[in-house]
Amino acid sequence: MTTTVEDLSRQARSLSTIDRARLAEAFLASLDGEPDEDVGHAWDLEIQGRLQQVKDGTATLVSADDVHSQARQFYK
Repeated sequence: MTTTVEDLSRQARSLSTIDRARLAEAFLASLDGEPDEDVGHAWDLEIQGRLQQVKDGTATLVSADDVHSQARQFYK
């Protein structure tokens, strides 16, 4: 007999919070496919560029209070 999605879901809900989180992470990761090595390299370049902007004083910095305020407005 084939285990249905409902059966698996019921079993998963009986797991601890940590184990459910691990299972969810594994399922989500399985949807992404194989990692693209070029993406990691592109992020490294982006991070280096942003750090250089901070060092040069050309970056627009935002306080943590402003970021939190903006986030709260977004979720209202």
